[in-house]
Amino acid sequence: PSAEAGVGVLTPVALVVIDQRLRADAAETVRYFLEQGVSVKVISGDNATTVGAIASQAGVPGADKPIDARTLPTDPVALGEILATSSVFGRVTPAQKQAMVDALHLRDSTVAMTGDGVNDVLALKNADLGIAMGSGSGATRAVAQLVLLDDRWSVMPSVVAEGRRVLGNIERVSDVFLTKSFYAIITSVATGVFAVAFPFLPRHLSLIGALTIGIPGFFLALMPNTERFRPGFFRRVLLFSAPAGAIAAASAFTSYGIALRIGEPVPSAMSAATVTLFIVTTAVLLQSARPLNAIRLGIVALMIAIFLSVLYIPYLSNFFALSLGAERYSAVAVGVGLIGALLVWVAVIVTDRWRRA
Repeated sequence: PSAEAGVGVLTPVALVVIDQRLRADAAETVRYFLEQGVSVKVISGDNATTVGAIASQAGVPGADKPIDARTLPTDPVALGEILATSSVFGRVTPAQKQAMVDALHLRDSTVAMTGDGVNDVLALKNADLGIAMGSGSGATRAVAQLVLLDDRWSVMPSVVAEGRRVLGNIERVSDVFLTKSFYAIITSVATGVFAVAFPFLPRHLSLIGALTIGIPGFFLALMPNTERFRPGFFRRVLLFSAPAGAIAAASAFTSYGIALRIGEPVPSAMSAATVTLFIVTTAVLLQSARPLNAIRLGIVALMIAIFLSVLYIPYLSNFFALSLGAERYSAVAVGVGLIGALLVWVAVIVTDRWRRA
């Protein structure tokens, strides 16, 4: 028809919608990191409005206010201030992605960056943790510290959990190992100062080390640990192990000294010191294993059962040279141990404020 006649009556026959599909696990993964206190930023070379719409579907806070990166300042401090208050950025160039990572570093942030294209290489390289997709470019996989072979970002929570398990359980096991070092040193010094025989035989320390450190430490190191890592590992371990080791040494040496003073033979005094030390170090183990659950309590209960078996089964008590002697002194040894365990509990409460600072 002619232009004057117009196009006539239009009848719609189809509606074509072009949309970017969101990964099914994206929203759940974003929600996990937000719950863990991680600030999630979405940066892309696409149109800012488009990026904001996708980020909104994933549940990213601030997705309704996307920023066009072409309006961003080049000053790192000013850029860092904008990054602190905004979450979604579009039209971001490769150089700007790198600048964003560097700006966050200036704000003492630990930055993890994920990407799959060549445009992400500079930012991935400068990030504390670069995460590349297995299907991404070879350049991104080369500079990344972590490559998701199946392209599933949903594995990241389990990766974080594994890292926390390793770091958290190293600290947990270090608490009990260093406690042993402290009470061994203090006991050795006290032995020389008071000019008495060392209160333990090697087999005594082997027994206590196995039941309060070695065996439970092995299982504790394999258990999940969701506590977020915090700097200050050495300070926290020292604040736990030094008071606990001092209390354990003082309790065992007190029990040993009382036994010698009332005329108990040296073997009985050593046995009493061993019982006292076991009670106190079991309290240390319980404090280190917090938060307690059925499995952890079961492990500690098993260690106690093994120790009682050693005490009351003649063959085992003879092998480990344990002989408590008079029942009245057995009660004293247990009593001193319980007092020491109480002091460990008080010391942990007092030092927890500084350990968690």
